[in-house]
Amino acid sequence: MASDLDKQLEQLKRCEIIPEPAVKDLCQKAKEILIEEGNVQYVDSPVTICGDIHGQFFDLMELFKVGGSCPETSYVFMGDFVDRGFYSVETFLILLLLKVRYPDRITLIRGNHESRQITQVYGFYDECMRKYGSSNVWRYCCDVFDYLSLGAVVDGRVFCVHGGLSPSIARLDQIRVIDRRQEVPHEGPMCDLLWSDPDDIVNWGMSPRGAGFLFGGDIVDQFNRNNDIELIARAHQLVMEGYKLMFDRKIVTVWSAPNYCYRCGNVASILELDEDLRQEYKVFDCAAPDAKSIPQKRPLMHEYFL
Repeated sequence: MASDLDKQLEQLKRCEIIPEPAVKDLCQKAKEILIEEGNVQYVDSPVTICGDIHGQFFDLMELFKVGGSCPETSYVFMGDFVDRGFYSVETFLILLLLKVRYPDRITLIRGNHESRQITQVYGFYDECMRKYGSSNVWRYCCDVFDYLSLGAVVDGRVFCVHGGLSPSIARLDQIRVIDRRQEVPHEGPMCDLLWSDPDDIVNWGMSPRGAGFLFGGDIVDQFNRNNDIELIARAHQLVMEGYKLMFDRKIVTVWSAPNYCYRCGNVASILELDEDLRQEYKVFDCAAPDAKSIPQKRPLMHEYFL
């Protein structure tokens, strides 16, 4: 099995898609591994934490150059693997292959774009149709989305989540009892974890995204105290400088898609945590453009939060 996976890995590293039956098989193997993982997956340091990738395959390859290849480096990816970029298929499949090949060295958390509804609007569905001629691969991948963890905890002290906190969740134990094997709901705790954002407010606020909430530093303090957490790492929001620490360094946004949508001009970052959970942010730029990395066709941009 390993040799088949390694062959497929080499193919995907060249940004070549693997055949539909191989995708079906890969997704089945991934589900068998993911079903064993909790809603909050425990991860040991040292580990490297990554934010949104959004189908920017060549920039993901750049990320691995900066952070080290898997399995030599252990990784947590905090969701939004697909949509918006041109290579969502190759991006998600290579991360899934790494998960199946090295299950203990890579943790994949669900983002708000790992959703049937969202991917039908923001590119992944159309890309699967274009590359495979049917919606089968999209369906296999969406089934895997339902199995992804909702968060991870490094050494019991750093909580990783795609979006943020929820007024329904005071303790990590409340995340553990959510039934995650479903399409992302429009409201409730699972939705909030994937959609919420920190903001300079007190308490909770309405989110302009139309899902999740805004939450202030007091909410972060309270959550971290309740759960003996030192840092919340999250993604979900474009940060021009690659990362942004807030509320006395108790929460950080890590963004890993450089020059987002091939036009935003931002840098990206990854967060390396050593054995003592010391933080080092590595900032990187987009991959050097070549004929493959940015096709002529520009992605469709919708009026939706970048």
